[in-house]
Amino acid sequence: MTYIWQSALWPKFEWRIDRLTSNIAAVRLDQGRLIGRVESLGFRTREATFLRALTDDVVKSSAIEGEQLDEQQVRSSLARRLGINIDGFVTPNRSVEGIVHITLDATINCAEPLTAERLFQWHAALFPTGRNEWGHKLRVGDWRDDSGGHMEIVSGAFGHEKVHYVAPPADRVEAEMSAFLQWFNGAHDVDPLIKAAIAHLWFVAIHPFGDGNGRITRAIADMTLARSGGGAQRLYSMSAAIERSRAGYYEALQSITSKDSLNITSWIEWFIDRLGDAVGQAILTLGNVMLKNDFWQMHAESDLNPRQAKVLNRLLEGNFQGKLTSTKWAKLTNASQDTASRDIADLMTKGILRKGEAGGRSTAYELALNFTMNHLPSSG
Repeated sequence: MTYIWQSALWPKFEWRIDRLTSNIAAVRLDQGRLIGRVESLGFRTREATFLRALTDDVVKSSAIEGEQLDEQQVRSSLARRLGINIDGFVTPNRSVEGIVHITLDATINCAEPLTAERLFQWHAALFPTGRNEWGHKLRVGDWRDDSGGHMEIVSGAFGHEKVHYVAPPADRVEAEMSAFLQWFNGAHDVDPLIKAAIAHLWFVAIHPFGDGNGRITRAIADMTLARSGGGAQRLYSMSAAIERSRAGYYEALQSITSKDSLNITSWIEWFIDRLGDAVGQAILTLGNVMLKNDFWQMHAESDLNPRQAKVLNRLLEGNFQGKLTSTKWAKLTNASQDTASRDIADLMTKGILRKGEAGGRSTAYELALNFTMNHLPSSG
């Protein structure tokens, strides 16, 4: 099998701009819609939305690589570094602090040059103990040396592995990265969205580190987007969009890197489609935020107890599983059945809850939200 870096023209990528123009325009339009919605929110709500998007980005970037981070630790680390006050602060571990540092440095300090030394610092932050999450010792803060063999991307059980990709040998990495960094820091007449897609692919094709290449390459792509987006891109999570299509992500990369053709149009199309998905999801999330704001403004004078506020927030966030019954209310609030029934009856009297239309063995309840429906985002 031949690989993209073995082409005689590497790394002179080419692409069909006519196949990308309409997709780029659609993403730009949605980015504008997102900015418009955000600007209509108050400072605290914008701050909370920003923190939520960043938390999702950090958690999902690690999840793509099979590492599950504690979401509350990530949120706490981000909030502390950004000076945002939150409830429920927990002390983050060193691994969480490392990936949070990389994420913020890549975007907040996006105008600074990307250098080998900066990448080494990111890599060291990602693996503070010198070992990865599986306990394997790594060459940290330096390019890989291939002491354990060629850098291969494989899948399958031991003894039945399938090799998807073989990266350039270690003795080529320094020169490969020098060319990449010179290009990345240079001025180009290329749309920033296309440049982000190229940077992502180029870095992961070199695979310069023994581990952590995926997380760092996504930070580099975010850095490119941040240089062009005026900060709005941090209101969506590109990593979350990729994680939702994780299988497609590896398929898209393999289809491009496992051949010697430098036409990368299909990869750029896939990348921009995921970016569009990320922005679209952010618009939907923001619609939910606006709905919650409207709801609590309308009921600001209502005398609600903490149990009622807790359940209402769960319903407004849209992550309540199944139908709301008095039994579920009692379990969720650690209250008696009688207390749950009184809480629900009080909310019905105030016009906040109503009985659901669907029948069943137990009476179900739902929010009365007709007054906010005009604030939900459209799909067009």
